[in-house]
Amino acid sequence: MKLENFSLLYPDGKTQQEHLAGVNVPDIDMYTLQELGMLEVFNPKSRELSEFFTTDPAVIRYRNETFTDMLNNPTLTDTLRKLVPVLQDITELRRLENDNAGEDTASYLSSMTEIELYITCVDILHKGMLEVKDNLRGTAFKRLCDCVLELAESDYYAELNKKLAELTQRVREIKSVTIGVNLDAQLRPAQAGVLSINAQPFKSGEVLDKILRLSFKDDEYTCIANLVPFGKKQSENQKTALSLAFNAAINDVYRSSLRSWKKIVQSYVLENTDFLLGLMPEIEYIVKGTQLQETLKARGCELCEPDLRPMSERVFVAEELYNPAVALKLPAGEVIVPNDVAFDPTPENAMIYVLTGPNRGGKSVITCAIGLCQVMLQLGMFLPAKSCTISPADGIYTHFPTGADDTIDKGRLGEECARLGEIFDVVTADSLVLLDESLSSTGSYEASYIAAEVLAGLAQVGCRCLFSTHLHELAAEIDRINEQSAAAGGVHIDTLVAGIEGEGRRSFLITRAKPDGKSYARDIARRYGLTYDSILEKIKR
Repeated sequence: MKLENFSLLYPDGKTQQEHLAGVNVPDIDMYTLQELGMLEVFNPKSRELSEFFTTDPAVIRYRNETFTDMLNNPTLTDTLRKLVPVLQDITELRRLENDNAGEDTASYLSSMTEIELYITCVDILHKGMLEVKDNLRGTAFKRLCDCVLELAESDYYAELNKKLAELTQRVREIKSVTIGVNLDAQLRPAQAGVLSINAQPFKSGEVLDKILRLSFKDDEYTCIANLVPFGKKQSENQKTALSLAFNAAINDVYRSSLRSWKKIVQSYVLENTDFLLGLMPEIEYIVKGTQLQETLKARGCELCEPDLRPMSERVFVAEELYNPAVALKLPAGEVIVPNDVAFDPTPENAMIYVLTGPNRGGKSVITCAIGLCQVMLQLGMFLPAKSCTISPADGIYTHFPTGADDTIDKGRLGEECARLGEIFDVVTADSLVLLDESLSSTGSYEASYIAAEVLAGLAQVGCRCLFSTHLHELAAEIDRINEQSAAAGGVHIDTLVAGIEGEGRRSFLITRAKPDGKSYARDIARRYGLTYDSILEKIKR
């Protein structure tokens, strides 16, 4: 197919080789993806999702183009889905052929089957590309389309189909062989061989067969006596000997023509089927990624093309950001509450936020939403927001509540602190750090002290960070931490609040404000009848 270095995910061979060598690959592992909830909605089987991440803007834009074509042309998804099972058949055929490698007829027939499957692949692609060729915008599918159309409409491809049809007719029409046996003076077999290969089966010679044919005349295709009841009353050695002898004869008859056919397959078809087989992980990735985005759109969720900024700008400014994993779980008719989020070094915003609010008020949801948005960017997808100006991150590091086994040796607080310490071993200014209810295993005094130290450290790193916490009193420390950070050249920290409406109703809106733990407590106490007045009324009853 002559698509040298072609990929649906990488614009050229250089970027693909760099990716395989670990260049422009962020630190985003499967554990982080699981904590964020990404694997619940998108988890390819052929390769781990973590293998697809990139920080290269050219790769991200290239994938955006590829997904644009997929989303705008449902025929592409149908085409690729039809292609996959055929490629899987080729893979299985090759496995069987490797297990039974040889120069016998079975091997040649496998080669013929492979070229039939290859032609099927080309026909599937050709039909699909003809439907969408005038509506393609991305480089990947334009290039694939041009190549497929050129191949499928070429004289060489027509000749390949013609040769395959001729050989298929010759081989598939074999119904019987005529075997000759020379006898010695004692009527014992002295020599045996294949006399002819026939396009019709021999007739049993039985009376019923003759009646059904309404003819009692014997001819060259009528059996007058069975040589051996084939497969019956034979030992395994006898069956094997007969099969080997028969196959050897057939191999001799077809060896020359099938060997020349094998050369055609090896010189042309194998190279192109190798190319198509190599695309299978990318095809699965593109199809499943498209399915995720189509499902979100069908739910009424917006997806935006990223306003991609250089990594050095360390920006994440999203309008009406939402959590796609949560959006897909909502009952029909329910709409997720979006929020605006702004991480950047400008005086109007901050690089680090401390998010407080009531339990089940949306803190964890927005924390994961930020991570999922960054994940989708670096997979090359469109983003779960109305608009988003965003830089790639060199890594995403999470610290969520866990029941880790290590707590037996270190205790829960020790385990939490150990995991926080591991983040500082790898985090840089270009990273994204998401802390959700960290240090919840200890009292508020100890937790607030450690949290303040962690925030001060992250401020010196200068990374983007959201610290979602139940520690409302930590807000009192933010001004002090900012003074310390500013003196040492660190970034600014600000506070966010997951709001609630009257009577304790959660609005799930995130606002820039100072937390007020008492107001949350009053609302919750009122909701559950635990205010002093409510308690007195219950006591008096």
